[in-house]
Amino acid sequence: MSSVRVRMAPSPTGYFHVGSARTALFNWLFARQQGGTFVLRIEDTDTLRNRAEHTEGIERALRWLGLDWDEGPYFQSQRGGLYQDAVDRLLAGDHLYACDCTPEQVAARNKAANRPPGYDSFCRDRGLEPGPGRLLRFRTPDQGNTTWSDVVRGEVSYDNRAIEDFSVRKSSGQPLFILANVVDDGDMAISHVVRGEDHVPNTPKYLLLWEALQLGPPPAFAHLPLLVNASRQKLSKRRDKVALEDYRDEGYLPEAMVNYLALLGWSPGNDREVLSKEELVAEFRLDQVKSAPAFFDEKKLADVNANYLRAMKPEELVHRAQDWLASRWSPIADLVQERARTLSEVYSMVDFLYRADVRPDPAEWSKVRRQSPAFTELLGEATRRLTDCEWGPEGIREAVAAAGEAVGVTNLGKAQAPVRLAVTGRTVGPPLFEAMSLLGRNRSTARVEAALQRAREEDTAATARAPA
Repeated sequence: MSSVRVRMAPSPTGYFHVGSARTALFNWLFARQQGGTFVLRIEDTDTLRNRAEHTEGIERALRWLGLDWDEGPYFQSQRGGLYQDAVDRLLAGDHLYACDCTPEQVAARNKAANRPPGYDSFCRDRGLEPGPGRLLRFRTPDQGNTTWSDVVRGEVSYDNRAIEDFSVRKSSGQPLFILANVVDDGDMAISHVVRGEDHVPNTPKYLLLWEALQLGPPPAFAHLPLLVNASRQKLSKRRDKVALEDYRDEGYLPEAMVNYLALLGWSPGNDREVLSKEELVAEFRLDQVKSAPAFFDEKKLADVNANYLRAMKPEELVHRAQDWLASRWSPIADLVQERARTLSEVYSMVDFLYRADVRPDPAEWSKVRRQSPAFTELLGEATRRLTDCEWGPEGIREAVAAAGEAVGVTNLGKAQAPVRLAVTGRTVGPPLFEAMSLLGRNRSTARVEAALQRAREEDTAATARAPA
């Protein structure tokens, strides 16, 4: 039996990023090729941002891609005893010290003394006992280097003096990412840590903790190249379409997405671009992954998807298109049925679920703006509250109602009118809160934000035209 054990360890704090999907795929391909084990671990220590819906979204995304896991999902929130035991061992070995200083205080002292930004000899020397309101920092060595041989990047070395005394436990007592990460990888006997390049700076800290905990030989590391846009900038949710769910909801095929993601940083050679999952498992080589940034090209993805569509038999295309259409709106079919009189009306009530974005009819936009004096302010409040509310019909209703009340619109029907227009592009349709719940938080809030931006631009233009 293979000793290869890899893990995918996402945090349930938002949508499933295409970069996370690529990381999951490379882990899965390596495990399947080596006859190893692919572990799913949910890193849910950030209790303020974690949501059950995001955990469900992670699992749905992996299943949609066909990336089955062999163990898990394990949840860090259920493993607190292991982290406390590690803290106790680190304290006993004098690897940690308590600190009650703010980051600003630490930064100011170190700047004045020309020391690395996180080093805090002041707190090191005070001998504070661990307790409420005090975080725990790792006592980074003052000399030597931390070095590893990266499967993708070659030898990487950090001067220990340049590594800050990093925190491993918050002042609230919650373990931080780096501690939980190391403890879990040791406990789960992870042999290869395959993750994004943005984690390279965490690796020397990981190795120092690993050594201090005496966990034996560390895993091998492979840091995958960043995904960038056409401007060669790191993909950003603020300017790029990066949620895997958006591509799924637009009708991209999972096999096409898997094929394309596999080519972001790796190539089978001979200019081949269309490979089945079986071919990828047979030919993928982790040590052939390039370190240069990989361009996530939506047009190229669309071309790959088109190749798969054209290769289908017509009856399969019809079947899969019907399945895709039905999956978008079947949860609210009964609500649409109560309102529609013809099949064409059914489509007009649910088409907002299929489209990447919506552009309200100018006449309807103007009408709602006239009838909603607090239109812009309400959209701004709705954007803020929808970001943090419990995502479901009742939670959305409460958020929209609260947004209305915040700007003086106490009638729920009037409060939801601008939001409905922003999300669906129309003033009538199925019940808004059920529809938004189905559309999802990311797409719903993105549409409200787009409408808010449009309203603000119109307000600015109107002010500029007004006589002085």
